Amino acid sequence: MHRRPHFLGSILARGIVMSVAAGTLLIAGCADTTLNGKPGDGNDLGDARPVTPSLDQINKKPPEKKVAIVVPPPPPVVAPPPPPPPVIVAPPPELKAPLVGPQPIRVALLLPLSGPEASLGAAMLDAAQLALFDVGPPRMTLMPRDTHGDADTAAEAANDVLGEGAEIILGPVFSSAVRAVAAPARSRDVNVVAFSTDRSVAGDGTFLLAFMSDQQVDRVVNYAHQQGLSRYAALVPETAYGEDVVGAMTAAVLSNGDQMIRVERYPPNEQEVMEPAKRMAEYESRRDALRQRRTELKYLAADDPAAAAELEHLKKAETLGDVNYEAVMIPEGGDRLRAVAPLLPFYDVDTNKVRFLGTGLWDDPTLGREPALVGGWFAGPDPQATEAFLDRFESIYGYRPPRIVSLAYDAMALTAVLATNAQGPDFSATALSDTNGFAGVDGLFRFGADGIAVRGLAVLEILPRGFKILDPAPKTFDKPAS
Repeated sequence: MHRRPHFLGSILARGIVMSVAAGTLLIAGCADTTLNGKPGDGNDLGDARPVTPSLDQINKKPPEKKVAIVVPPPPPVVAPPPPPPPVIVAPPPELKAPLVGPQPIRVALLLPLSGPEASLGAAMLDAAQLALFDVGPPRMTLMPRDTHGDADTAAEAANDVLGEGAEIILGPVFSSAVRAVAAPARSRDVNVVAFSTDRSVAGDGTFLLAFMSDQQVDRVVNYAHQQGLSRYAALVPETAYGEDVVGAMTAAVLSNGDQMIRVERYPPNEQEVMEPAKRMAEYESRRDALRQRRTELKYLAADDPAAAAELEHLKKAETLGDVNYEAVMIPEGGDRLRAVAPLLPFYDVDTNKVRFLGTGLWDDPTLGREPALVGGWFAGPDPQATEAFLDRFESIYGYRPPRIVSLAYDAMALTAVLATNAQGPDFSATALSDTNGFAGVDGLFRFGADGIAVRGLAVLEILPRGFKILDPAPKTFDKPAS
């Protein structure tokens, strides 16, 4: 059995041989070193071998040099990069309806809160807030904005509230502002309930809640017809409102088969009312008739006791005979009405024989202080409900508001009713035009197909203090709105 030599033993033996050789070389190289003799003494070398090479050594060929072939080292082995981690694809998230709580119901209110009509705007804002407190649902948010009473500011206010998510716009008051607001509101499919009396701005998403003169005129003229009056006249200002009244009155009178006898117009200047009033009173012709009659009676009085008595009776008269109409319409209000109405008695129109008629501008319980107006008729809402509302307003806010503020209250209350729909707030044209109508502070109303509020009105008579209801307002609508 052969045993393979141990690799470590061979390395050690080779190391011993190399060590001995190295020792010999060391001794031979120390020629100046002495051992038991003097330096330079050749006989003292002993057994040392000479360091000069022999002839054989000199002639001996050097070993052939071996050319080492240098093999370049192999390139370093670089470990491959670790594989990327596996991509875990998560399943798509399940789509669920967002958890949304009750959203606010945003109602815009555009009013002249600055400028010449700031006091009116402030009072209407107070009325709207009162309605919101009374009947508004908790989620309803009122967004009041100032129109400054002009169209440009109103348009900016409309764009502002529409950008903030207004679902309906209440206001503005004046027709130019309503027209400016209607366009941006229509582009967002948002309806407008405004307070203007200008019929031309109604329709196509704009609804007018104001009292319309034609409805008031139609109601009071029809009532007068029922009382046997058949001949009518009108003394009106030269304004758009005056012309609207003349048109409505003429239509109502003719539809009843009656006569429109006379129309007199006057400039909107109090100093220039005298002459139109004198013409309306037919003063000149009746005064001439008196003078002529007196002349006739003077010739007869000496021989005719009846003629003498008549002449005596006419001494204090200013005119002779009556005017050729039984009722006269005066569509004014406030101080203007107090200035115009007395001119007819001044020119000898007998108010016991001629009934004065008016519009909603007469809805002022202090008008009875003017004697010429006592006994006059006009159409309007139930005065008891109106007075109760104004009294409550005053008790809360500490001041007596203008009569018109009831429109803001009813508009806000209407919005609150439509917001409590079982299917959610509904301010659509269909909802606003419910044929059953709504009952507000100012009584029964509903919007017609033209966007104008049709109202149930009472006929009122002016008393020295307040009003008397001659014919009450209806409680329901008997026929569909037109």
